[in-house]
Amino acid sequence: MLQGKVALVFGVANKRSIAWGIAQALAGAGARLALTYQERVGDTVRELAATIPGTICLPCDVQDDAQLEATFAEIEAKLGGLDILVHSVAFAPREALDGRFIDTTRAAFQTALDISAYSLVPMVRLALPMMEKRGGGSVVTMTYGASQRVVEKYNVMAVAKAALEAEVRYLAYEAGSANVRVNAISAGPVNTLAARGISGFTKMMDHVRTVAPLRKGTEAAEVGDVALFLCSSMARGITGQVIYCDSGHSIMMG
Repeated sequence: MLQGKVALVFGVANKRSIAWGIAQALAGAGARLALTYQERVGDTVRELAATIPGTICLPCDVQDDAQLEATFAEIEAKLGGLDILVHSVAFAPREALDGRFIDTTRAAFQTALDISAYSLVPMVRLALPMMEKRGGGSVVTMTYGASQRVVEKYNVMAVAKAALEAEVRYLAYEAGSANVRVNAISAGPVNTLAARGISGFTKMMDHVRTVAPLRKGTEAAEVGDVALFLCSSMARGITGQVIYCDSGHSIMMG
């Protein structure tokens, strides 16, 4: 499905990462991969990359415009262009998730929105001309249902996800003339390293397994398959959308 395509994936931290589930799905369909990493998880990401022949790894801090520019320039130089961009990046200071939303500090708010939402904007700006040269492309980002309804202790991250979803619509509008599609996947709770840092995450997982129509949680591999669909020609008519992969939990009242 993706033979000859080049995919750049932001957000792999370890083997449980949603970004890694997506990377595996894209590579399994024939895409050539490039993974970015933060220095603190560099060894882990390089070990994972080594399991998929031909994958390259690049250090990148998404809050540093110079590093973002260097990353995309290196993709073009080493891989000849870009067809797929995956943005699976989110962060909020721990104290902003443990307390009340009303007590969120200006600094914590700015950090959460900068990393979790704004970072998509310069990525698409840099990817757009590369994708346009190759006849189009696909951008996929990760969101969560807390953007639409209250999830206790998700706090400022929910606000960041709401901003991210609005960005998807505006970016899809502006990128459409270049045949570049921009979509988001709203996944149910996935047992990742980042998710385990959210207070009450285990309780949240148990609740989903009880309430969701499919009576189960969400696996990173399931999200990967949805991303594969969105990045393939089968989704050529879909852009600006939020696609749910949550065992149906989003249709329930509680």
